[in-house]
Amino acid sequence: MTNDDLDLFDPHTDRRRPVRRPKKKKKRKTVLWIGMAVVLALIAAGGYYGLRQIMDIGSYDDYAGNGESDVVIQVERGDSTGDIAATLVESDVVASSSAFVAASETDGRVRAVQPGYYVMKTKSSGEAAVTQIVNPEARVGNLQITPGTQLHDLTKTDGGVNPGIVSELAAASCAELNGKSTCVKADQLWASVEKADLAKLGVPDWAVTPASRAEPQRRLEGLIMPGVYDVRPGATADELWKALVTDSATQMQAVGMPNIADETGFTPYQVLTMASLIEREAIEKDFGKVSRVTYNRMDEGMRLQYDSTVNYVLDRPTIRTNDSDRERAGPYNTYDNTGLTPTPISAPSEAAIKAAVSPEKGPWLYFVRCQTDGTSCFAVTDEEHQQNVDEAQDRGAY
Repeated sequence: MTNDDLDLFDPHTDRRRPVRRPKKKKKRKTVLWIGMAVVLALIAAGGYYGLRQIMDIGSYDDYAGNGESDVVIQVERGDSTGDIAATLVESDVVASSSAFVAASETDGRVRAVQPGYYVMKTKSSGEAAVTQIVNPEARVGNLQITPGTQLHDLTKTDGGVNPGIVSELAAASCAELNGKSTCVKADQLWASVEKADLAKLGVPDWAVTPASRAEPQRRLEGLIMPGVYDVRPGATADELWKALVTDSATQMQAVGMPNIADETGFTPYQVLTMASLIEREAIEKDFGKVSRVTYNRMDEGMRLQYDSTVNYVLDRPTIRTNDSDRERAGPYNTYDNTGLTPTPISAPSEAAIKAAVSPEKGPWLYFVRCQTDGTSCFAVTDEEHQQNVDEAQDRGAY
């Protein structure tokens, strides 16, 4: 077959004719546009579905009424109103995030809700849930430990009691859930701490060995930093301790423990012990000087002779002791023993810890609380000290 047979050659022009193929361009464009439209529709549908799942857009399901059964929910640090709403949905407190968010727009108190645990009602309307969470009585499990608090209760001279950390933790564990109490008793907490594996409880590595050598009820002394904690009602004794000790260990790390002790010549646990003595012996403005007295007396091989250590085992908050008290033998009697006590004697504050590693410069070997506001007077010689004591007694400060 020749080109002429295919009619591809023009004898008049001697030029080859172009081959004409069917026109398909327009059809291709139509198919392409249809495909793109389908893809965009799928993307839009997926995005809409995702947003509905996250934000309940378009649903706004809402329960009616004030709810049914009690449930404890947790508000985390940094939670927004939307975050709280999501938590409530997970616990079936509200039917949708939108129900809570919409109701909260008319109550600015929701934005002031603090991190912690709250007792709420399942299947509550958004409006009812808002009313519940802003009620001060809804918050449970809040524990506030002040500087100088010890594990045991302290008996005051008037017969009253200053609750210790164990009693405060027991009280914080309490909530009423559907007519039942979640309280963990102090005896249960004591039993837990006496038998617990300190490492599993969250005690820092540097404190596990020295704390393990202490009397069973004193093993956690000083390892709970002052501060505000949130513990979950309904938790067991072991769970309560672990939450508290772990949070406290984080706070100690923030203060600089254990590396903060590197230049002191003492172990981190000894620094913590020293800080606890400083906390109980003075007010904050005198911490640096009391720390220096502690260093100076130990450098001289002198007994510390701190009344706070004698009163520690007597569970008394007084700043004075008598001859009978000071004659009691025991490892915490610094009138009888040289050096630091076996464990801390209280919960030391950040200020006390920093004073323990950075004492003020000075030659003082003695101090006494000499003013009614708690201020101490410092002395280098015993004669100066006795004069300070006499003047303090005349003022009624000691």
